[in-house]
Amino acid sequence: MRFVIQRVKHASVSVGGEVVGKIDRGYMVLVGVCDADDEAIADKMVNKMINLRINRDAEGKTNLSLADVEGGLLIISQFTLYANCKKGNRPSFVDAGSPEHANALYEYILEKCRERVPVVEKGMFGEEMAVELLNDGPFTIILDSNAL
Repeated sequence: MRFVIQRVKHASVSVGGEVVGKIDRGYMVLVGVCDADDEAIADKMVNKMINLRINRDAEGKTNLSLADVEGGLLIISQFTLYANCKKGNRPSFVDAGSPEHANALYEYILEKCRERVPVVEKGMFGEEMAVELLNDGPFTIILDSNAL
């Protein structure tokens, strides 16, 4: 499982020109799932993400968690995080999870985040989406379950 976490001042996601998810301060998170992932891996990833101390404190040091700054989450499923570009110039996505498996884990991740974060917005699984954000920093972290 892979999370690309961007600390944002605000972020939104639209489908067909209509905003379907929007947050102010917090994290815009792209989520990639492979078929080997399960709920236990999702739990570790969610816990790590929520507890990351990547927000500035009064001295400007990255010392505060999402809860400390009352931040929200905008979580968007993105199978392209499993793109394999080793051969040729056209990425292969055979390592990405099947749509059914990936959607089930995506919904599970949303549920677990909502248990701990007051504002959790989402994209629309399997849809063409337009994402807008103002990256704060810029600050971007990549979490890979193989490295936890």
